[in-house]
This record gives sequence, C-alpha cells and structure tokens, in this order.
Amino acid sequence: RPAHTSRGAARLICRGLRALRNGGQAARCGYGVRVGDELSAVDRQRRATGTRRAGAGTRRWTRKEYDRLIELGILHEDEPIELVDGQMVVREPKHAPHAVTTGLVSDALRAAFGRGWHVRVQEPIALDDESEPEPDVSVVRGAPRDYLGEHPARPTLIVEIGKSSLAFDRIHKGGLYARAAVNDYWIVNLVDRVLEVYRRPVRSASTRYGWKYKSVRILKSGMSVAPLAAPAARIPVADLLP
Repeated sequence: RPAHTSRGAARLICRGLRALRNGGQAARCGYGVRVGDELSAVDRQRRATGTRRAGAGTRRWTRKEYDRLIELGILHEDEPIELVDGQMVVREPKHAPHAVTTGLVSDALRAAFGRGWHVRVQEPIALDDESEPEPDVSVVRGAPRDYLGEHPARPTLIVEIGKSSLAFDRIHKGGLYARAAVNDYWIVNLVDRVLEVYRRPVRSASTRYGWKYKSVRILKSGMSVAPLAAPAARIPVADLLP
C-alpha cells in the first residue's frame, strides 16, 4: 500500500461527487478533496475544532466523516478503501491466494471459538476517531445482530493476510492495533508462508503511533497456535496457509 494510494482514494471520491452537481456546488478534486454543499457542515465543524490536515495536499478524515461519505453514496460499501489514521487507503487486491486464505482462516477460527463469538470477514472495525479499518478476519464477542447500531470497537483477535501489504500491516496497522489495545494480532504472511503472531501491546516512543507489540512470534507450517481468548483450541498453522 504505497503512499500514492491517497490519490486513488481521491479519484474514487471525485467519481461520486460528480453525481452531486445537480444538487449542490460542483466540487474541486485532487489530493485535498473538497466536497460540495453536501459536506459543508462537516467542513465547518472541522474548521471550528481545528482538526488537522496531513500536509498541503492530503486531507485527514474522521471516522464520522468517512461514514457520512458512505451514507451519501459518495463512497460505496464495496469500494476497496478503508480509513487508517485519518487517511483513505486502498486495500490490497483480493488475488486468488488471498481469497482462499481468508476462507481458511475464517473457517479455522469459527471452529476454534464456537458459540458466543462472531467471526467477521473484511468488515469494519470502529478502532478510534480517525480509523475504521476492515481487517481480513476479526473475532468479536456475541452475534451479528449485536452490532446493528455500530461497528465493534475492540475485537479479541484481528487477522490480516499480507503479500504486497506486509510492511503496512506490520508497521501502520500493527501500531494502530497495539494503541487500541488489541491483544491478539496475527498476520498470515503469504510471502514466507508463516504466521506472525503479535501480542502484549506496550508504549514505544520510537514507533509511528507510540505503541508496538512486545511479543512477536513467527510460526511455521508444522507448528500450531492458540488464540488468547480460546486457549484450549490448537490451530495448525498449515490450516491457515493456502
């Protein structure tokens, strides 16, 4: 997920803004996306509260604003975009191994956790005021209808599947998940065919978001892993790899 994906996100927003011209002022688009009359209230609130923009060209968005873009139809729910630290990021393409791995991981976790837990696949997490990531797989307490009012905020386990996104998943998302006190974070590494297990969030002044995982384990095929919230379950790493 290179930095220039912010431009791709801007193009997607601008595509939706064209549909608003009949009902509002035409928008000016680019890196700093300005929304027309439909979002003028959001802009006024941002100016009043002093919410920052990231640099001269990239606008930072709150989770509330991001959800509003979806409500207005400017962003569609199936767009390959997620909100990470105030920036809209294009998700890694769902190539065949990625899609297969997503199914393997979700099946394994449903069997491991059982009743009383809900395994979500590529669904939003209300992580903080500027982040609404959509991890490949997450596990939350309860049932699907428990989250009709709002997305879950504190999953017991998050799993990302990485190939081209490995650095982003480790540094950016890892720091955000640690800061949000997600105690169990896994990355299925499709490049090296291993499972990376991140645990024990701790403060770290030298990292991007001020937090990191103190415990990092690399598990190879032939080894097994037990989720922190389901310690009796032993999941073979081979079952998670395509």
